[in-house]
Amino acid sequence: MKEVSPVNSTVKVITSPVCNITCFEQEKVDRIKAQLAKEEHLLPQLAELYKLLGNTTRLKILLALTQGELCVCDVAHVLGLTVAATSHQLKLLRDQGWLAMRNDGKMVYYRLQVAGLLTALKGEMRLLEERLA
Repeated sequence: MKEVSPVNSTVKVITSPVCNITCFEQEKVDRIKAQLAKEEHLLPQLAELYKLLGNTTRLKILLALTQGELCVCDVAHVLGLTVAATSHQLKLLRDQGWLAMRNDGKMVYYRLQVAGLLTALKGEMRLLEERLA
């Protein structure tokens, strides 16, 4: 990227930090590549999880459900959304296996299905709080 100074028309070149020599530690690189190869089949699912959690509405739903089972109408009121919009978000979370659903007559209730997700979310929130402090 070039940046031109308007005062004296000099060109200043800005570069990203890179190694100035080409070398690498063969054993370390081989070990890391082998580890990544073992985990590679999980990476698309992990990316999908982060895409799913990259939405504040869905995060609010998950955090609201940490308080216990809620019907769709209650979740909608907590979020300030329509029941239809809330149902759509709940379905996305349920389809990924994060929520369980039960019908009670005409009422539909949701609850967290995976406790580990809550632990991960709280850990990530603590990490964010530390970074912002």
